Amino acid sequence: MSSQPTQPSEEELRAAYEAELKRLRVEHVLLDNVAALANLGMRRTGLAPGTESERDPDQVRLAIEGIRGLLPVLQQAAPAQIGAIRDAVSQLQIAYVRIGGQAPSGGGAEAPGGAGTAGASGVAGSEPGTTQPPPPPEPKPGEPGPAQRSGRLWVPGQ
Repeated sequence: MSSQPTQPSEEELRAAYEAELKRLRVEHVLLDNVAALANLGMRRTGLAPGTESERDPDQVRLAIEGIRGLLPVLQQAAPAQIGAIRDAVSQLQIAYVRIGGQAPSGGGAEAPGGAGTAGASGVAGSEPGTTQPPPPPEPKPGEPGPAQRSGRLWVPGQ
């Protein structure tokens, strides 16, 4: 005599599903999706050992835009989580730039690869008679960059 576990009936599965739906809240699903987008986006940077072959800047950009699109909704639905979500987006944006994605130009209002980036229509300031301000100086090796100096950038271990 073996004690084989019996498979739940379709009715039992449906009842369990209904019970789960009663318990589940939309903000939890949104937060789970943000976490999945952040984790998958970071994996697609190919920066973690063993993920180099998975590098896909377009997928990283899409993950960033997806999370940023959910921020206004989550600001109201889960305000306590917004700081951590913004930190995750910042880290993802930094990784995106590190792998060769184009950083947004101007106050950061544009999504990566959006209309605020130079490249699609040529180099900014390349029209005759226009001048372009000099780029900000590069930080010296070992010195924090402007985002870190501002105190708004989360850096693991600091």
